Amino acid sequence: MDGCFCSPLAPGYFGKDDEKNRRFVRSFTYLIPNEGDSPWAHPVEGLIVRVDLTERSVIDVYDEGDVPTPMKHGNYTLDAQGPARTSLKPIDITMPEGPSFSVDGNIVEWENWKLHVGFNAREGLVLNNVSWRDGGEDRPVLTRASVPEMVVPYGDTDETRYWISYFDAGEYLLGRSANSLALGCDCLGVIHYFDGFVNDDLGHAVKIPQVICMHEEDYGIQWKHTDLDGNTDTRRSRRLVISYFATVGNYDYGFFWYFYLDSSIQFEAKATGVVFAGAGIPGSDNRFNTEVSPGIFTPVHQHIFSARLDVAIDGEDNILSEIEAVQIPTGPENPRGNAFTWSHTQLKTEQQAQRMANGAMSRVWEVASAHRKNHVGKPTAYWLIPEGKSALLAQPDSSVYARANFATKHLWGTQFTEGELYSAGQYPNQSSGWEGLPTWTKADRSLDGEDIVLWHSFGPTHFPRTEDWPVMPVDYSGFWFKPHGFLDQNPTMNLPEDSRSSCAMTEDGCCSAGACGCCSGEECKCSNENCGCGK
Repeated sequence: MDGCFCSPLAPGYFGKDDEKNRRFVRSFTYLIPNEGDSPWAHPVEGLIVRVDLTERSVIDVYDEGDVPTPMKHGNYTLDAQGPARTSLKPIDITMPEGPSFSVDGNIVEWENWKLHVGFNAREGLVLNNVSWRDGGEDRPVLTRASVPEMVVPYGDTDETRYWISYFDAGEYLLGRSANSLALGCDCLGVIHYFDGFVNDDLGHAVKIPQVICMHEEDYGIQWKHTDLDGNTDTRRSRRLVISYFATVGNYDYGFFWYFYLDSSIQFEAKATGVVFAGAGIPGSDNRFNTEVSPGIFTPVHQHIFSARLDVAIDGEDNILSEIEAVQIPTGPENPRGNAFTWSHTQLKTEQQAQRMANGAMSRVWEVASAHRKNHVGKPTAYWLIPEGKSALLAQPDSSVYARANFATKHLWGTQFTEGELYSAGQYPNQSSGWEGLPTWTKADRSLDGEDIVLWHSFGPTHFPRTEDWPVMPVDYSGFWFKPHGFLDQNPTMNLPEDSRSSCAMTEDGCCSAGACGCCSGEECKCSNENCGCGK
């Protein structure tokens, strides 16, 4: 046996007498059978230690029994899982003329988009002053966008796990946990990297090189139509990707902002890494855990992210509304039963703007300009389109319900106020709860023509599976922020018919069928002398 690994963790809050006015952690123990082994596969079940951080002393040790420690390895490198497959052929992404974006310090311009890229220790990647160029005008869309908090509440009742509800930003600092990114692994193509600067535990500046990756990637069809004469017009989509990855203990999280040619914005969170595991008797049933490997049990849990969008649709005076489909009963208004329409309900105050998603009725939230209209006389607007997965599943009388109250609603709307940056409040570690959004919105401030901030909760509820072991494939979640009447027409009508730099080739080196129709005779050169394409 080579040794063990202790994992000190934020302890939650339960108001126990010996935990009040005390900074402490709860620590798990994992065995490391051989040097380099993944410790997460060898949990010492039922053992938990409370440590006072100020006194640097052990408060107590809890040991509930003698469950055998699983010894099957959970290693995931090719040394343990190889040899590497050889069936995949290379994919090369080339941009012979360079990228389409330009960078001036931290200011990025790409097609019609312009924005500032920032980074800090708590939130990680922050985007500022996002605008869309419409003719000769830079029209504001977002003043600031970030993911300032996320909570990972566990659903296990065991004494060693009931308290787990990690706040990965407020307690662990997502930016401080960010990775340096590597070309060809984390990002492909022509990459621009941004360095990040954070502080260490003593306040010293620390540089994280290449912490943010920016690149372009093809995104399939932008639009396509074949007319009655059989003539086809097709334009390809492309997006600008700005991303970073953070590793918080056993989990890894990717934060990806996508900017599209049609003025849409998408955010995508990518959860991967090693699922948190405890030990149990192989083959036994546990309604709160999945056995992912013999003797390895992983609790049900959630990953609930909170995005903060300081919106500015054509300026800071905005109006927030909820829009959803409405069915019309068969009758005078709907004589044949086929009709349906939509409702448009303004959310005028912060209390009204605490909302849940409703996928069955295609519910979305609209942010519209209070003063500007498009060419059909409607307010210019963007829609926040949610996935509408589960909100916080813990009970209202639970500790985590109070501490992560932001996660109980899919949408909160607030009137912008300096200092209101973090969904769960400034200091969530050992907080008793109700900080942040539930406290701020008690004022029930106006959202009618005001500077509005949207807070959107989203993310997966994870019922672990055997395929998640020893490393979990990426689980995706996120939202869209799409123009709806912001522009007077499809802004991609002037895209070129073909964005390729050369003709496509078949396996034998010939120009592929129809490909040369997109190239001039001088550009399209076939590498196969016997090819009948004549190029």
